Amino acid sequence: MVTFYRRLPKFDYLKPRSLEEVLNLLGGERNGHYRVYAGGTDVIPKLKARMMKAPDVLVDLKGIPDMDYIRYDVGSGLRIGALATIFSVANAPVVKEKYPILAMAVGSIASIQVQNRGTITGNICNAAPSADSAPALLCVGARLLCVGKKGERWINIEEFFKGPSETILNPDELLKEIHIPPMPENSHGVYLKLSPRSKMDLAVVGVAAVVVAENGFIKDIRIGLGAVAPTPMRARKAEDILGGETANDETIKKAALTASDESKPIDDHRASAEYRKMMVEVLVERAIRQALSVS
Repeated sequence: MVTFYRRLPKFDYLKPRSLEEVLNLLGGERNGHYRVYAGGTDVIPKLKARMMKAPDVLVDLKGIPDMDYIRYDVGSGLRIGALATIFSVANAPVVKEKYPILAMAVGSIASIQVQNRGTITGNICNAAPSADSAPALLCVGARLLCVGKKGERWINIEEFFKGPSETILNPDELLKEIHIPPMPENSHGVYLKLSPRSKMDLAVVGVAAVVVAENGFIKDIRIGLGAVAPTPMRARKAEDILGGETANDETIKKAALTASDESKPIDDHRASAEYRKMMVEVLVERAIRQALSVS
């Protein structure tokens, strides 16, 4: 079989040196003719494969200073700047200590090379249903700071995704920061990814679970699912079964089956919808049990 490698389509390239410069471009008269990117690990392959229309100008954000931070405050929580790489987040000591589920999820993204180039903000702005960071961010209550020429606005991550490759960001906005509140006391989380080659492949199913429990009694639980619906999603009906209950085999299995029923996967070249539903049930049960085992 002969493989043909396409060249990149033609576009102009800019590398601004300030956030103000970017926002002036996005909010100017040629609004819609620019596309911003941070790492380019999603945008460049899509442009090369003609999976997206080439912009007039590709705007590289990597030249903007002071946007690659990872900062933690005991009172307010974790802040991740738009240019913080996947690798830096996955390996930051404070993330591993305070938000191990996030370190686990982002550490499962692609190869080390991609992790050192790509960003967490890019991972969710790409809005792939299979984005590994998204289920974990749903479970930890992430909020997103979006900025445009008209000002700033905060968006809960559950409201951010509209569909495959589609978010509620306006053409003149970009995602500046991810904010995650402090984790509740006695909370434990886990992210489980099913894929043919582990990190090197997209998730066939991704499941995140955060459980706040004490002596087997579940005070709160959040379950995030990836690759099984048009957007990353919370399995809220499954959460309702376990929240405020004492965990046992019956309720855990019922919650896992309910999460499977809530999912809305499709058939594609990676897996059938039926298989994905089966694996949601398996992985949700496994994630809950693992989270409870350390509570």
